[in-house]
Amino acid sequence: MKFNMQAAMKQAQQMQKKMQEEVEKIRVEGSAGGGMVTVKMDGHKKALEVKIDKEVAGDTEMLQDLVLAAFTEAARKVDEETQQKMGGMLGGMGLPPGMF
Repeated sequence: MKFNMQAAMKQAQQMQKKMQEEVEKIRVEGSAGGGMVTVKMDGHKKALEVKIDKEVAGDTEMLQDLVLAAFTEAARKVDEETQQKMGGMLGGMGLPPGMF
């Protein structure tokens, strides 16, 4: 059986494109303070929306902590979802466990 480098490269490019498309579709929401601060983020960790409950708007220190926590949670969710999507796509390639 002869290895076809050109076919392998084409397959890799197609897989990369598919992965990019999957990352583009990711939308997550992170919240803190029981939903007092909510952050929506896309698969590239770009903030799409921030909602802040009026109750915490006056307490600057608490608001800062809640915003930071909401962004951190949203970023963690992006990482988890990306890992899950990539792991599923790459699982059939015969790569060692834990590589993706």
